[in-house]
Amino acid sequence: MKKKVIDRLVYVHPGSNEKIVRESDIPFYRNQVRHLIGNNIKIDPKQVEDYLAVGGYSALVKALTEQTPEQVVGMVKDSSLRGRGGAGFPAGVKWGFAAGSKEKKKYVIVNADEGDPGAFMDRALLEGNPFAVLEGLIIGGYAIGADEGYLYVRQEYPLAVENVTRAISRIEALGLTGKNILGSGFDFKITVHQGAGAFVCGEETALLASLEGKPGEPTARPPFPAEKGLFGKPTNINNVETWSNIPLILKNGPEYISSIGTEKSKGTKIFSLVGKVTNTGLVEVPMGISLRDIIFKIGGGVPGEKKFKAVQTGGPSGGCIPEEHLDIKVDFDELAKVGAIMGSGGMIVMDEDTCMVDVAKYFLEFLSGESCGKCSPCREGITHMLSILTRISEGKGKAGDIELLEALAESTRNASLCALGGSAPNPVLSTIRYFRDEYEMHIRDRKCPAFVCKDLIAFYIDPDKCRACMICSRKCPADAIAGAKKQIHVIDQERCTNCGTCFEACPPRFAAVTRLSGEPVPPPVPEEERTISGKGD
Repeated sequence: MKKKVIDRLVYVHPGSNEKIVRESDIPFYRNQVRHLIGNNIKIDPKQVEDYLAVGGYSALVKALTEQTPEQVVGMVKDSSLRGRGGAGFPAGVKWGFAAGSKEKKKYVIVNADEGDPGAFMDRALLEGNPFAVLEGLIIGGYAIGADEGYLYVRQEYPLAVENVTRAISRIEALGLTGKNILGSGFDFKITVHQGAGAFVCGEETALLASLEGKPGEPTARPPFPAEKGLFGKPTNINNVETWSNIPLILKNGPEYISSIGTEKSKGTKIFSLVGKVTNTGLVEVPMGISLRDIIFKIGGGVPGEKKFKAVQTGGPSGGCIPEEHLDIKVDFDELAKVGAIMGSGGMIVMDEDTCMVDVAKYFLEFLSGESCGKCSPCREGITHMLSILTRISEGKGKAGDIELLEALAESTRNASLCALGGSAPNPVLSTIRYFRDEYEMHIRDRKCPAFVCKDLIAFYIDPDKCRACMICSRKCPADAIAGAKKQIHVIDQERCTNCGTCFEACPPRFAAVTRLSGEPVPPPVPEEERTISGKGD
């Protein structure tokens, strides 16, 4: 076969229209460091032989034949790897707690209960390279003295469940799990457990309760799972991405991770880059890269000549970061300084058409439905904040609502039992902190500057621009537009649902439909004056 470039298949850069032949030269890939997801395109996740061909399970062999459990824990500590599930606790320290227990029965668990809207980092790793996750889990079992591991994955990920279940059977056939692995005397069994999709089960104590067949509700700590976890036994829980790093550390040495990143946040991190950005998808970058580089160098910036407004990091409990902080380094500690969190890696880009009051309301709607309701600060605090935000978005806000939101947010954060309630106020506090003027406009002027809150906007057809094309009237789902050929169209404001269909349908060359917010709607053109000369276009 001739190695020729097929011109029609070559990637064309959307900004410059430049044709780029090599994948490594495409800006989206050129600015990444794909240590974890790089093998996804090299292997078939159904074939263990493919993973072995790229060095898979050599780290497990090294651990079982050359190192003691204490040495393995030491290597993880030396790497300075921090948990990728959101809390950022040092993984090696966490392993050391469980390894130091004198209990004979211990467990290790993969937390794959990824529930953040728009996030699919764990899903991609499990679907594309389940063997790496399992290798890390087996090594972890050996290091802390556990003979049993669980992979807790939400059942909304059927392909991930299928691939990891098949992978377990493949490695068991090779003697890489099960009894007396590689003749080392180490036994290890892996069980896949499908969660029902409760967001709160991403919290480790709620996950443990779910595994035990109980309602997925968090419990107070201490005791921590490393002391008393699954079925009352010492348990180590890490998320998918954390486990995927373990083989790299064992195979390449701790410096493979510790040489990348910032002083306190080492290695690479996978983000799910979505929203109002040109290039969406999974990106793996070194810790310490700036938000600006992720969004504009890798993501290609905001499409449609729109202005960047904010980026929300850390999932539904994360914070919204404005343009003034785009040059901040992305790591666990720096993001916290501006009221955000890294979380498990969700990153949602927003443009000028985004209403920040609506954003806060959206995330609180999600969190109110996902709260287990066990503790009143979370259950009642989120509900009350959501009620206030709803009033504000409906034009019913009043003086003092912003201060009340801030007080509720602080009490919810400080008194909630688990991290769901503790971080739930972040969207509210960060949007108030950086976009307080939008809140004030909603309350004082009954105006939504982004034209998002339906109760605060109206649509009006400019009679001087209307060409009687009838496109808007045909597409209006509420039959709220009156007009015919050669007759200026008029919106019946009482029937209009403010869905915006007319605004989107009106041809740009006419731009006759106008959005109004906080302004009175002009009176309709009298029927006898609606006839226009010329033909409808």
